[in-house]
Amino acid sequence: MAQLSSIMDTNAFRPDAPGTAADERTLAMTRRRAELLGPAYRLFYSHPVHLVRGEGSHVWDADGRRYLDVYNNVVSLGHCHPAVVEAVHRQMQVLNTHTRYLHEAILRYAEDLLVTMPTPSEGQRVGHVMFQCTGSESNDLAIRVARAATGHQGVIVTTEAYHGATDLTAQVSPALGSGVVIGDFVRLVAAPDPYREGEGAAARFVADVVAAAADLDAAGLGVAALLVDSIFSSDGVQPGPAGALQGAVDAVHAAGGLFVADEVQPGFARTGEAFWGFARHTPDADVVTTGKPMGNGIPVAGMAARPDVLAAFAERFPYFNTFGGNPVSIAAAQAVLDTLRAEDLQGRALKLGGRLLEELRGLGARHEAVGDVRGAGLFVGLELVTDRATRTPDRALALRVVDELRERGVLTSVAGPGGNVLKLRPALTFAEADIDWLVGALDDTLTALRA
Repeated sequence: MAQLSSIMDTNAFRPDAPGTAADERTLAMTRRRAELLGPAYRLFYSHPVHLVRGEGSHVWDADGRRYLDVYNNVVSLGHCHPAVVEAVHRQMQVLNTHTRYLHEAILRYAEDLLVTMPTPSEGQRVGHVMFQCTGSESNDLAIRVARAATGHQGVIVTTEAYHGATDLTAQVSPALGSGVVIGDFVRLVAAPDPYREGEGAAARFVADVVAAAADLDAAGLGVAALLVDSIFSSDGVQPGPAGALQGAVDAVHAAGGLFVADEVQPGFARTGEAFWGFARHTPDADVVTTGKPMGNGIPVAGMAARPDVLAAFAERFPYFNTFGGNPVSIAAAQAVLDTLRAEDLQGRALKLGGRLLEELRGLGARHEAVGDVRGAGLFVGLELVTDRATRTPDRALALRVVDELRERGVLTSVAGPGGNVLKLRPALTFAEADIDWLVGALDDTLTALRA
């Protein structure tokens, strides 16, 4: 039997599981969904939520009940942000077509996006961007570009990484479970875990990257890329101290490979300390991939690369993506970027994220089950353990907490190899009152489950 996916199955609805809280109306809808969409899809919670409306950090179900959304980083500006709604509506009334015609909007957006990239320690700055519809497509293209640039095939990723759902990206996504075969060109390394490894976490990670590169060389594959989500979201939210990834980036460069920064989750100001998650650690990304939050719910993604890196791929392969970078999606992306700057949402993420961490750590002082609270900006992980001394993951408690929070009107889920880390990714427009709601619900939940 295939191992369950750490990101798809840990908090998945199972209609036949004992203790399901779903009412008959909800069960009927889930059965209809399975009949029409097939059995591969997953739903959250033992009592699935039927959402019909959203605004800011809040969503409403079919019965009119309001929930606090602390998980959906797709809508980074919050649900139905007026700037995005207006931009998409305005462009849809004028033109929507593909990228084989000239269009000013895509050029303006590319200029605006590329100027956010940091200046590297040496060599060319990331200077070209190619557009797709999803982060999976972006990471797929990034691997192809890295292979063309280096002449190597191997890819190094973390043991719980998720980088996409195409055939190629699924092979570098162990978080999908053992039902998906990891490619023979892939080497897995454990993400840094300062909670368990202390100050040695970064050095151990570097050593593992060096060993993985050597193994790929020995296999005749060489190293094309170290592909990393710099906040290690699926690995349990491991932001680490700023600068912690520089050694691993240097190591992969020394081995002849590239550093591909998967910014689908930590990018677009979410970490607060920098516009891009990788820039907390290093300016030396060779390729940067983006996705979900780029269009606040409108499908648009991008792969940006240094010109010298992209050259070999461009010489061999023409590129075309019918819907990637279409005018409507670009209008949404431009509205997101404009709003991030106009409202200083990076500064807001840093400020509110700091307060959220402080409040959650205070919560940890009152509840023994809270082993660790960590994060950067508005991307926070709260780890639940059976024992603080042994730091043993408490998956069962984490799932009970997630379900109980749902009943208290707070939506989130879990991550990490132990399935015991609450992954908290609210909209960047999260409010002070939303923090109070979240922390209060967590406090009440942990108190109730301890009784």
